[in-house]
Amino acid sequence: QVQLVESGGGLVQTGGSLKLSCAASGSISAIKAINTMGWYRQAPGKQRELFAMSTSGGIKENKDFLKGRFTISRDNTKNTVDLQMNSLKPEDTGVYYCHAFHPLYGLYWGQGTQVTVSS
Repeated sequence: QVQLVESGGGLVQTGGSLKLSCAASGSISAIKAINTMGWYRQAPGKQRELFAMSTSGGIKENKDFLKGRFTISRDNTKNTVDLQMNSLKPEDTGVYYCHAFHPLYGLYWGQGTQVTVSS
């Protein structure tokens, strides 16, 4: 009932910026009921892990996010969530997955968008 459509990934050089976007589509009632939206990241050879999540109580973020180079923003009226990434480094390379939680329907995942940062 909910689909997550991601965009914005690509190849950038060290120090560059990218903005990832995710939009939820589906029935209006289902979309409006989504409690949280955010991003997970799966680095090469690593497990998928929480990167940043926008919730009603604030944001959940990992240590890399706390470095200050990233900003997560959510538009609740549109049910979109963006991830602004600045001063990118090669270690930021990975597949970024949009994630959403619906209280009835559970977890939803985007298809993932590749972010590659070259040296």
